[in-house]
Amino acid sequence: MASRRQVLKLFKLLHRTRQEVFKNDTRALEAARQKINEEFKNNQDETSQEKINELLKIASDVEVILRTSVIQAVHTDSNKILLIPRKDLLQDNTPYFDKPTKKHES
Repeated sequence: MASRRQVLKLFKLLHRTRQEVFKNDTRALEAARQKINEEFKNNQDETSQEKINELLKIASDVEVILRTSVIQAVHTDSNKILLIPRKDLLQDNTPYFDKPTKKHES
């Protein structure tokens, strides 16, 4: 019964993430909704706990990838795209150094 609760919790989490990631994009929202529902429906009769755990891991990984890697873009002109990052995607830049700095030994 605990795995059933985990499955439902992850199902709801995927849908909340979908709504946040694809906000204001009805076509992407609908496509993601259909895909999530289809995948869960295709595996609803699974009884093997090992297989269920594997599917839960995959779904959890998908949720993380959606939340951390997907960014919306809108065509504003024939040669321009406007990126619309979510606040949780924005991070401070870390400078890149081609050569590592030398540590001074005492």
